[in-house]
Amino acid sequence: MSSHGSGRWALVSGGLAAVLASACCLGPLVLVSVGLGGAWIANLTALEPYRPVFITVALGALVLAYRRVYRPVEQCRPGEVCAVPAVRRGYRIVFWVVVVLVAIALGFPYAAPLFY
Repeated sequence: MSSHGSGRWALVSGGLAAVLASACCLGPLVLVSVGLGGAWIANLTALEPYRPVFITVALGALVLAYRRVYRPVEQCRPGEVCAVPAVRRGYRIVFWVVVVLVAIALGFPYAAPLFY
């Protein structure tokens, strides 16, 4: 797999795992905010036991993405995407945006009681 694909995979999987880790609290709040409600919303807490697994996957994927995004240019072969400065800068920006979103998603269950 190329460095281009594996870096993107790590960012996407980290973000997805963070969303799943906070789905027990973030999902019901979003649904209630848009006017949907009912007893069935309590079923969304079914993912709560898996939260530590999702958090581990999210953080692991972010570590892998960090290693790919911030590796030295000398490790890139000539002509590879990681050797292009503009692409590297873009990946770094996307990486930090994903880190912020993951931090919000992981911290949200602790702040959710303030909104209910």
